[in-house]
Amino acid sequence: MNSRFELEPLRARIDPHPRRAAVAVVLRRNQDDPEVLLMKRAEAPGDRWSGHVSFPGGREEPADDSMFVTAVRETREEVGLDLLQAARPLGRLTTTNTRPRTPVRPLVIVPYVFELQKPVTLELNAEAQEAFWLPLGAAFTGQFDGIHPYRMGPVRMNFPCFHYAGKTIWGLTYKMLMDLKARQT
Repeated sequence: MNSRFELEPLRARIDPHPRRAAVAVVLRRNQDDPEVLLMKRAEAPGDRWSGHVSFPGGREEPADDSMFVTAVRETREEVGLDLLQAARPLGRLTTTNTRPRTPVRPLVIVPYVFELQKPVTLELNAEAQEAFWLPLGAAFTGQFDGIHPYRMGPVRMNFPCFHYAGKTIWGLTYKMLMDLKARQT
């Protein structure tokens, strides 16, 4: 890749937590501009991230040996991408904690960064409505900057976001992308 990122090591310590998830931040080259793989989650009643744009990933399962394994497994399940065959792990971004609006326990999310090594065909499962590649150069220079209005009960808020190809990238995914941008060297 022409762009380099200063990432945390893959094996950096992750605080134990009863609810954990991992996502894959998959980068690929498109000429000189790196792109990142995102997906639009399928609509599902009761799913707090239903219809949101996110990285492939999900909750840790008891059979997962590590959070890295969780990211690899979830990516294979959701978008049909075998990261162990098609990509090279580069490191991690900052672990993110969710702030639940209900009495549900917070969720710790670990983002692992991979560089795609060969072309792939994505095969979406029922959890993914769509997958697409976001051009990072354009995103990181402000070409997709916007505001996402959000309402929590009677409180109205505005969050920074990217508007790209009819989709809004905000919240945790936007926060992780900003972490990636800050690590760009």
